[in-house]
Amino acid sequence: MLFCPIGRRSQCSQRCWNGLFNSARSSSSTPGTGATCSGRGGLALDLARRHGVEVDGLTPSQEQLAIAQTRAHDEGLNDRVRFHLQDYRHSTGTFDRIISVGMFEHVGEPHFSEFFDVIRRRLAPDGLAVIHAIGHRNPPGDADPWLHKYIFPGGYCPSLSEVLTSVEKSDLWVTDVEILRLHYAETLQRWSERFQSRRTQAATLYDERFCRMWEYYLAVCEAAFRVGGLMVFQIQLARRVTAAPLTRDYMIDAERRIAAPPC
Repeated sequence: MLFCPIGRRSQCSQRCWNGLFNSARSSSSTPGTGATCSGRGGLALDLARRHGVEVDGLTPSQEQLAIAQTRAHDEGLNDRVRFHLQDYRHSTGTFDRIISVGMFEHVGEPHFSEFFDVIRRRLAPDGLAVIHAIGHRNPPGDADPWLHKYIFPGGYCPSLSEVLTSVEKSDLWVTDVEILRLHYAETLQRWSERFQSRRTQAATLYDERFCRMWEYYLAVCEAAFRVGGLMVFQIQLARRVTAAPLTRDYMIDAERRIAAPPC
């Protein structure tokens, strides 16, 4: 039920959003209720606008809440999208779909079991959840000290073995796992290109030290995804074994419909 979007989406990230919805939708075409963590509201608004679902977005940030609520008001989507200033652990209600994007890296391994327990309690009996996060293909290890100090304090990219161990204890079914190997490397490359195109403005807003740090962050993370073992995983979860279709065809079919040019 957690979402942290970027302000301007690249083509890669738009495809990722489409894939997330397709993974969470199952074969049903009936709009339902869903939960995200709002961030600045991008995913929640996109789901309501394009697919007609009702969404509750959670955020612990007053600033993010204000931006998300303004965007919902400006788009006339207040009747379908509700944003709340709330810790996900204190959430209530039951949801047909739960989507978590880019938040799980900030939960911390000691709290993994608590995270999946909340997913189980908030998910409808026939519901589906999708957890999208950065991880790595290696055994559990420590976070990079430079990134931990300057970019993501408290952040941790887990191995799948750590994640699935906690899922196994939660009484949830793992109904699908997808590994996005180079997708985020391509996204980081585009972020770097966009940053360079407006570097002068960034230096004016901040300073040269910030620009060098940001360039290093983008470069080292892109390299980590290309050759260092980092990847993005998407895990689909359910309370019931029958909640998801038997094959993944529904995801592929939906992706093709979204990607097809209008007639």
